[in-house]
Amino acid sequence: MEIILMRHGKPACTGSSRVTCREMADWIAQYDLSDTGSDMPPESSKSIVSSALRIISSPLPRALSSLNALGREPDLIDEVFREAGLPIFHMPGFRLSPTLWAAFFRVMWLCGISRNAERLGIAKQRAVQAADILVTFAKVSNGPVLLMGHGVMNRLIARELISLGWKEHRRQGNGYWNAGIYKLQ
Repeated sequence: MEIILMRHGKPACTGSSRVTCREMADWIAQYDLSDTGSDMPPESSKSIVSSALRIISSPLPRALSSLNALGREPDLIDEVFREAGLPIFHMPGFRLSPTLWAAFFRVMWLCGISRNAERLGIAKQRAVQAADILVTFAKVSNGPVLLMGHGVMNRLIARELISLGWKEHRRQGNGYWNAGIYKLQ
């Protein structure tokens, strides 16, 4: 049995180069509505996806458009695979790149400060549900199951798979289009 956790392609949303923390809420909303535009997957990702017998996806446009770019349709789309949300902290006077704000907000979230976003504990519970779905699909598929998901949720799901006895067989990296492949030992 094999489960592939792939991160979506690069979203087309770029937005402003520098935003206030208040503007960051709008930037996140635009990012969540963004597809991958003209970003195309590398051959290595195409090769990995071609082996999958079942495809599962997050409902976010960047995940669904990534599958479309790979020429694949999902067998299941479920909110449980959606990326963990970012809390927004109001810090007037600062204008930073959305990437820096996102990194700061994610660190705060990992430290347990979730404010208006889903708590880390709840995201971990979703990861348990997500892993259960993936394992069930892997058992009935008799072949690789692919999740087109997101960076943080994929890491949480991977931790859960490992706790269930799955081993990381191969990892491309953590960037866009990269995947981790897990096998039950």
